[in-house]
Amino acid sequence: MLKLDLSKLKGFIPEDHFAVRQDKLAKAAQMLANHSGPGGDFTGWVALPRDYDKEEFARIQAAAQKIQRQSQVLVVIGIGGSYLGARAVVELLCSPNYNLKKKDTPDVFFAGNGLSTDALLELIQLIGGRDFSVNVISKSGTTTEPAVAFRIFKAMLEEKYGKDGAKERIYATTDKARGALKGLADAEGYEEFVVPDDVGGRYSVLTAVGLLPIAVAGVDIAQLMAGAGQAMEELAADGPDNLAWQYAAARHALYQAGKKVELLACHEPNFRFFSEWWKQLYGESEGKEGKGLFPASVEFTADLHSMGQYIQQGERLMFETVVKFAPKGEFAIPDDPANVDGLNFLSGKPLAFVAEQAMRGTILAHVDGGVPNVLIELPAISPLSVGYLIYFFEYVCGLSGYLLEVNPFDQPGVEAYKKNMFALLGKPGYEDMKAELEAKL
Repeated sequence: MLKLDLSKLKGFIPEDHFAVRQDKLAKAAQMLANHSGPGGDFTGWVALPRDYDKEEFARIQAAAQKIQRQSQVLVVIGIGGSYLGARAVVELLCSPNYNLKKKDTPDVFFAGNGLSTDALLELIQLIGGRDFSVNVISKSGTTTEPAVAFRIFKAMLEEKYGKDGAKERIYATTDKARGALKGLADAEGYEEFVVPDDVGGRYSVLTAVGLLPIAVAGVDIAQLMAGAGQAMEELAADGPDNLAWQYAAARHALYQAGKKVELLACHEPNFRFFSEWWKQLYGESEGKEGKGLFPASVEFTADLHSMGQYIQQGERLMFETVVKFAPKGEFAIPDDPANVDGLNFLSGKPLAFVAEQAMRGTILAHVDGGVPNVLIELPAISPLSVGYLIYFFEYVCGLSGYLLEVNPFDQPGVEAYKKNMFALLGKPGYEDMKAELEAKL
């Protein structure tokens, strides 16, 4: 299903870049399969497309149908891996304009991913008097941003429907056995779904964390899992024909050749939040111990008119990974008898043809300008192809972390800002730290 073109890396990395890494790739793949490498307790996602909980999957589908019948709006509360994966898939498969479209499924809004008062008030206004449900997603239930948002929307639901009515509209995706949200869900009688113990947040899009909101938006999650399952089977094979091995080796070779930034590029506007999910996946997995490529993204062709200058002639610190989907339909460019814009040479040609040549021209220009390019091609955007791509990027990320000799499944640096924030907010137990921080400010 997925095609990988590394031909535009010639001259940027040694020709034997794969061969010299093959043994390390084999070891990395074995550690992922056996859950024996650093962070191995969080590699449950590796076999997830095969071993996922089928009973819970059916409950997810049933809950999605209930929300679709009962509500005009679903508010999804979560941050980081509890937010980006679902939004990425909804926007890629259903459009960034999903909430503006005429449809038989509820609007899906995301909250708890920031602390903006203006954004919260706007969301409340957008919900208005419509019937709504809430899917709160948190392993612990105490992460500040989603916990604050849940307080607000839980109170709104209880005011609108009463406590008994509210509990029929709250769906908690949380730890299976412990935590503040788990305790509350048990006590209040919310329907619960599990954040698996062995799947970290940024790898959790194919668990209930992502699947419930994705299903509410009308996406065929069975096909999404089937695409991931196909990727799992194909990428389990050892050797130089494995596309994940090839991509991981190329990324590592480019990094060791001095590249510091990987730009993920796509010519589809609905790919924007998929890029945001990808940035968390690779940033949190590789960025530690003073190592790692910095993940960034661009949207072409729009960003060619803004970031294009730097990419073409700025500091040579980056390479690009371009993702291309085959178009679903056709649109022919009309003729203009006056030919005011001088583009009649394109009359009658499909818009997709113009986009294809723009992509090819951009790749050639950037390579000539010193920016290596990787091209990933997939069939038309569909649950099957998106499921495949999700697993492909996850698997490459695991391999890449082990090539870097870091633990790709922890994120110790994330805790630093939280400690500072708790101290400045006056959380009990942080009094001494608060005085120290305020002196620095």
